[in-house]
Amino acid sequence: MSSEQSVLFTNVRIFDSSGADPFEGEVLVTGNTIADVRPKSGDLPRDGVRVIDGQGKFLMSGLCDAHTHFSWVNSADLPGLGTMGVEEHTLLCARSAQTYIDYGYTMCVGAAAAKPRLDVVIRNAINDGQIPGPRYLANCQEIAVTGGALVDGITAFADGPEEMRKQVRRNVEMGADLVKLSMSGEEITGNQHAEDNYFSDEETLAATTEAHRRGLRVCSHARSGESVKMSLRNGVDIIYHASFIDDEGLDMLEAKKDEVFVAPGLNWLVATLNDAAAFGYPPEAAEAAGYKHELDCAIVGLKKMKERGIRVLPGGDYGFAWTPHGTYARDLQHFVELLGYTPKEALLAATALGGDIMRMPDQLGRVKAGYLADLILIDGDPLEDITILQDRARIVGIMKDGNFHKDPGDGTEARPSELKETHRGTPVPA
Repeated sequence: MSSEQSVLFTNVRIFDSSGADPFEGEVLVTGNTIADVRPKSGDLPRDGVRVIDGQGKFLMSGLCDAHTHFSWVNSADLPGLGTMGVEEHTLLCARSAQTYIDYGYTMCVGAAAAKPRLDVVIRNAINDGQIPGPRYLANCQEIAVTGGALVDGITAFADGPEEMRKQVRRNVEMGADLVKLSMSGEEITGNQHAEDNYFSDEETLAATTEAHRRGLRVCSHARSGESVKMSLRNGVDIIYHASFIDDEGLDMLEAKKDEVFVAPGLNWLVATLNDAAAFGYPPEAAEAAGYKHELDCAIVGLKKMKERGIRVLPGGDYGFAWTPHGTYARDLQHFVELLGYTPKEALLAATALGGDIMRMPDQLGRVKAGYLADLILIDGDPLEDITILQDRARIVGIMKDGNFHKDPGDGTEARPSELKETHRGTPVPA
């Protein structure tokens, strides 16, 4: 479909991500923009417009994953992420990007790449129309201090403030949108624990100051309570995990709730406890390592964040063997079943808050006139059954930037040769 052709979705239930209940109506898309939204079918013009009768299906914004790793490739061989050839790795990243949009994810925030430029190359290829994928904020390798790498071969190292500044400058040079600090441990390593903290205040502040000076944001792998507080003291923008946040940290986070986002990556904890046995990590090993304790603590802390109005987004750490690509919407189920979100609240976290974290709150994450036409059409009601979004077959239409990735008329999906041409190197807003 040409982006110049107008498309009218009629006879649809519109979830506009304003907080209102869905309503029957129609949505007109002109070019890459939502031109009009009406609460009654039949009100908008049909002449010269492609009309899609939704037959009562559920129309909503595309989804956001706030903690994305294109370069995690469904493997249990974590060191293999470092030793894999860059050519093969690039192809697998392109497949990951396509899988995200195949499942209705039109916004993703990069949370580190296994090789320095993988994210940047894939983001640029998506923006150029060479490959299908979501709107993407690119990262480089996560930055750790000596002795703090979680996986060998995929980490950049920096010790002390000056080395932190240099690593941030490398991200700038490579064209990244973000910087990732690996501040705490991970129990599966066996010797680096989730309640550890490896950074100093001086190192963290040097990284955030340099990043912000150059227009990049900073995210942190911060499971421990102290790493969360250190992130907040020193200007980190996006906190990943926050499993062991304490009351002091909650107070600090609430004071910055209009500045900071949290993306807990909850499915990693759930799946490591329940789904890793086939890959040599049985539940008893996961529990002995501390994953059940961490999940229990994380649930308590995240419920308190919800009560305090802190912006918590779904998504995270998909692409390991027991958290494979394509299962992203499990996070929405966890928000409902474990954290006490209503299905509506979970969808708002995955749409409206997605526009916020992408720094495009007036363009992304809502079904509203003037917003970019990133839309998905669902056969079913995710407000009644949030797990519907895990079923690719139920996502019958996927539109990004006014173009169909999956056409609801015939179910076909766009291949790279069918994607629109765009100006080479057009950046995703940072």
